[in-house]
Amino acid sequence: MNLKYIEPFIAATIHVLETMAFTQATAGEAYLKDDQTAMGDVSGIIGMTGKESSGTLSVSFTKNSILAIVSNMFGDEITELNNEIKDAVGEITNMISGQARQKLEEMGKSLDAAIPTVITGINHSIKHITTYPIIAVPFSTDNGDFTIEICLEEEGVSLRRKIGRETP
Repeated sequence: MNLKYIEPFIAATIHVLETMAFTQATAGEAYLKDDQTAMGDVSGIIGMTGKESSGTLSVSFTKNSILAIVSNMFGDEITELNNEIKDAVGEITNMISGQARQKLEEMGKSLDAAIPTVITGINHSIKHITTYPIIAVPFSTDNGDFTIEICLEEEGVSLRRKIGRETP
């Protein structure tokens, strides 16, 4: 995966949280993720497909961070992980994906997105069905941390890897 494709997801994450939840998020250094354990207590996951590539985006929030974010969004204090939180995480994931995909399209990479799935629970797993590396980017806020994970693969390269042949 070309690392230039990570920047649209970082920018979209910061923009969505600033505009929708009045939350300042600071991105940390991107790293290669080598396991499936989520870095938070609730995660939104969305699949993306296109003519030349496909992949996934996940956004995993710690309990404190998502409670503060959703409280800011709704203008009312939310104190527990409930269905409102799950709905908000799905919507945040969808908005981040949409804004990032707009920027990717300007870079020549067109992707459509599925409907987000939301998973809750301590140490839940996120399975990116891919042969490509997963890039994780940690974020910090005044009320806790969260992490986005991005994996985009090129269809032709992925297919060659899966069948065990490298062809031009």
